[in-house]
Amino acid sequence: MEKTKYSILLVEDEENLHDTLKMNLELEGYEVTSAYDGAAAMKAVQNEYFDLIIMDVMLPEIDGISATQNIRLTNNEVPILILSAKSTSADKVLGLKKGADDYLTKPFDLEELMLRIEKLIKKNKIIQEKSTVGDTYSFGGNTIDFKAQEARTANGEKIPLSKKESMLLKLLIENKNEVVPREKILQSVWGYNVYPTTRTIDNFILNFRKYFEADSRNPIYFHSVRGVGYKYTE
Repeated sequence: MEKTKYSILLVEDEENLHDTLKMNLELEGYEVTSAYDGAAAMKAVQNEYFDLIIMDVMLPEIDGISATQNIRLTNNEVPILILSAKSTSADKVLGLKKGADDYLTKPFDLEELMLRIEKLIKKNKIIQEKSTVGDTYSFGGNTIDFKAQEARTANGEKIPLSKKESMLLKLLIENKNEVVPREKILQSVWGYNVYPTTRTIDNFILNFRKYFEADSRNPIYFHSVRGVGYKYTE
């Protein structure tokens, strides 16, 4: 079985360090996307899913702390490891307060960095996998059979579900009452390399409303949160 290839966004403007880190990360089997300033990092996060972000602090245009804060404001839970020459306790506390999961000061030991990366990704995967639903799920008189890829609506109609519909329903239900960011949906349902447009996901949500809502124009269960993601509520 092929080993999962985790993706990392590397945000570092010092070219030699960037190239060295990228080379070593790729040697460890990671898929690395490069960004050289905070604005480029924020744009990349909007368009792709990453298992981890390595974020420098002193960046052109938008600094790493501001970029980290902005990423968290979009409800993105990707682990962020800050690399910084700023080593005071106040600097570390600020980075962690603004949403970083870990903070490593420069110069650093490469082996320590790799261990921290591995632990952050592993911890995040465990958290993601904790909330799982069974083969069937019922709400508002509707029942979804994920294994059979079909649903029975409140009025007794049986509806076949596509694989993507079934996967998206399961993802939304597993994150009940929470907004699921678009990039998490892209990674979980469509995978790393195929990205649908926002309209494609919107059309799936519209279908769910037609299937399961008493009034599709005034949904109770399936919601789009503009600019952020999608939500299932009960």
